[in-house]
Amino acid sequence: MFTNFSNSNFSHPIACIMKKLFPFFILICFAFHSPLDTTPGAKKKANKPAAKKHTITVYTTAENTELRISQTATLEFTQFGQPKETEPCIFVDPSKKFQTLVGIGGALTDAAAETFALLPKAKQDELIKAYYDRKEGIGFSLARTHIHSCDFSSESYTYIQEGDSALKSFNIDHDRKYKIPLIKQAIAATGNKLLLFATPWSPPAFMKTNNSMLHGGKLKDEYKHSWAHYYVKFIKTYEKEGIPIWGLSVQNEPMAVQTWESCNYTGEDERDFIKNFLGPALHNNGLADKKLMAWDHNRDLLYQRASTVLDDPQAAKYIWGIGFHWYEDWTGGGKIFDNVQRVHEAYPKTHLMFTEGCAESFNPASIHQWKFGETYGRSMINDFNDGTVGWTDWNILLDEKGGPNHVGNFCFAPVHADTKTGELTYLSSFYYIGQFSKFIRPGAKRIISSSSRGQLLTTAFENPDGKLVVVVMNQSDQKLPYRLWIKGKAAETESLPHSIATLIVD
Repeated sequence: MFTNFSNSNFSHPIACIMKKLFPFFILICFAFHSPLDTTPGAKKKANKPAAKKHTITVYTTAENTELRISQTATLEFTQFGQPKETEPCIFVDPSKKFQTLVGIGGALTDAAAETFALLPKAKQDELIKAYYDRKEGIGFSLARTHIHSCDFSSESYTYIQEGDSALKSFNIDHDRKYKIPLIKQAIAATGNKLLLFATPWSPPAFMKTNNSMLHGGKLKDEYKHSWAHYYVKFIKTYEKEGIPIWGLSVQNEPMAVQTWESCNYTGEDERDFIKNFLGPALHNNGLADKKLMAWDHNRDLLYQRASTVLDDPQAAKYIWGIGFHWYEDWTGGGKIFDNVQRVHEAYPKTHLMFTEGCAESFNPASIHQWKFGETYGRSMINDFNDGTVGWTDWNILLDEKGGPNHVGNFCFAPVHADTKTGELTYLSSFYYIGQFSKFIRPGAKRIISSSSRGQLLTTAFENPDGKLVVVVMNQSDQKLPYRLWIKGKAAETESLPHSIATLIVD
């Protein structure tokens, strides 16, 4: 009960002071108290902002359907605590972040460029849009090309006259006919954001111990300085053509003796060439920012080669990353994904880059087989989960014979052209790659994605815009229901037989 300080008979000095201050006391009380809701049973309401309602958009590619990176569902999260063992889940944890994605793409080779040149203009435009447009295509952001000829060229050639160790005759006129125009179109289609790296298959014949660009052989000691400066010439000449070179590797498949362009380096050979010749040549010519990769061969010897070059600080200081391919299953065994993780564990600051993979032994009767896409999906998921920062397919386009290839090493590509009719055929591999490249953008951070079912493979990234991208691949013949589970909330969906889906959490 409040004391009535306005009573005129209450004349104590303190009371007089309080009487004068009473109006101010009342104002202060009202200023610092919220109005009371006197309605029976009423409770005070907290002014909490409404929690953001996340939606999930699903895009799917599936065998025996018309689904090709098609939007198939929109999902919402509901509260869902501890899942049972009988409730399949993909568990995603965005708080655990790992490597940053450089990009995903494919190789711009002579074979791709020569085939491209034979297409009608409308089909050329279709192909460029299909690969490089983010909205209407699959948004490639990374590319590889070769330094003079490789097997996927119509002939062997170099950029100098035979015997010119001073490189005075260096010119790239050969590339101006087909390859450079294709590369420029690809760059333009990405808004000049395409990252391009280059790789040699062999030095010129006179620089090698077998005097041939083919069948292996080694780089002669007396030409190591000249060969190192050949890379410098290539980079600077291409950049004068308006084609920035983001990076390079030392040698394609340095442990393979091939019937096509090849050159052999032991781990010690490559280490010393980097340390004493190529690294200094790049740095002394203003090219220290180019991303230099060693190895560029299969996963089988990956750790041995990485440790050989990276355990030498004088070589390692020039090396940005280690490139690798997927052909180690030539022995009849499977793909050795664990070796990628071994390198990442031992050398976490070194970037791992998948630099080449394709389905070999072209057969037109097999072109629609679903296994090609699944091979790509399986590799991409495992490689990304093992720490890979970029993933590069081999030829983006080949003809109806799986070429051109000057030694008959015909292979599959994600897109084949019939050069007689101009028609393009998109393989399952194109769509499987696209389920990653279209949605996971450069700068994305890999996050945890864990599957509770062996039939479902998964990886996930957080894009620079904050959206989560979760890829789920079903290798089985069964339709599998599952939940996407994040921090106690889950959304129900299903995975079609032999499918790959990308779930975008907005």
